Amino acid sequence: MSPADVPQGAIRHVLTADGDRWVVRRDGEDRLIEGGLADLLALPLDEARARLDAATPTDAGTGVAAPVDLQEVWAAGVTYERSRDERMAESTEASIYDRVYVAERPEVFFKAPAGRVVAPGEPVGIRVDSDWDVPEPELGLVFTSRGELFGYVPGNDMSSRSIEGDNPLYLPQAKVYEAACALGPAIVPAWEVEGPFDIRLEIERDGATAFEGTTSTSTITRTAEDLGAWLFAAMPFPAGAVLLTGTGIVPPESFTLAAGDVVRVTIDRVGVLENPVREVGTDLRGRAAGGAR
Repeated sequence: MSPADVPQGAIRHVLTADGDRWVVRRDGEDRLIEGGLADLLALPLDEARARLDAATPTDAGTGVAAPVDLQEVWAAGVTYERSRDERMAESTEASIYDRVYVAERPEVFFKAPAGRVVAPGEPVGIRVDSDWDVPEPELGLVFTSRGELFGYVPGNDMSSRSIEGDNPLYLPQAKVYEAACALGPAIVPAWEVEGPFDIRLEIERDGATAFEGTTSTSTITRTAEDLGAWLFAAMPFPAGAVLLTGTGIVPPESFTLAAGDVVRVTIDRVGVLENPVREVGTDLRGRAAGGAR
């Protein structure tokens, strides 16, 4: 992300010769934030805003890290009608997705600890033991430790549709693996932009567009406040948390990601997240079964 592309108020995790630091974009320049993101999100929302306002001018450096330090990343599923329909089509247990789409309690699952989040420009992963893999472009919600909505961040929730479709109990393996979550390049505070947001997915293969699609967060079935309330209902997050809000863009059944593809997630007024694709893991299929336990 060049300086000209950084939105007003955007918060970035940057790499410098002296180590990493957190900066905020103000009046066309980068300003150093006191402490890290966890320190910021531990504050009440008004105090966090005051800390950003007190940031001082700095040289930001050239490298961009994932915009997390101690935060866990969680995700919500089946929040768009398109996602519900596709997951029903792929699954051996279709009715569960229809039920959760209209249920009071949303589907919320763990996605990645901070140390496993992929930064912009770094490769995201597809499992070698999966035959059908897709990116899921999603708006990420950043919450303070008190569950207040702090900001927005582009996210890519990489998924194995073949593994989850085979059995819904395989959801953790389909969603949680090496390089399965990318965030960035910046967090835009909620008071700087107002939704709904247009989301665009582009997948490039061998220099050409292999797939593209668009959606809007106006079609999501749940509010940010509702999703945040369920995330914090029985779990404390002293460093704050990031919650991906589900996808409304699903490539057709004939499409699967391949190593070497480039995935680009664009969220209007929030940012552009771009990552190449690589294979990860070991294929254990075909080994002698150990039997039920």
